[in-house]
Amino acid sequence: MTTASTRLPEGRYGRSSDTRADRRLKIAGTVFGGALLALIGYFGYHYVAQNEISAQVIAFQASDDAVRIHLEVHKDAGAEGYCTLRSQAADGAEVGRADFRFTGSATRIDKVVTLRTTARGTTAELLGCHAG
Repeated sequence: MTTASTRLPEGRYGRSSDTRADRRLKIAGTVFGGALLALIGYFGYHYVAQNEISAQVIAFQASDDAVRIHLEVHKDAGAEGYCTLRSQAADGAEVGRADFRFTGSATRIDKVVTLRTTARGTTAELLGCHAG
C-alpha cells in the first residue's frame, strides 16, 4: 500500500498563502496601531493636563451697544491667559467678539466684563480659554 500525499495538487486550489508576507502585514499593522494609540494618548493628555484655564458664563445683561458678562474663571496659580467671548443678535449674526486677559496668582477669578457690540446682542457665549 502507498501512503497518501499531504501535498495539495498543484494549480487546483490556487496559490498557497505566503507566510512571510502575512507576517510582514501583521507587524506593519501592529506598528501602525501602536503609533495611532500613542498619538491619541498624546493629544488626550495635552487637552486634559495642559489646559490651565477654564471658565463659565454665570449671567449676562444685554443693552443696545454692549453686553455685560459675569464670568467665573478657574486657573492654576500664576497662570496667565485669555478667554474669548462673543455675542450674537436674534437673527444669529455675530455682533461682538473679544478676548479678556487674566493674570495674577489667584486661582479663582469672578469678574464682570463688558463686551462692546455693533447691535443688540441676545447671547453671551464663552468660546474658549487659552493659556499664554
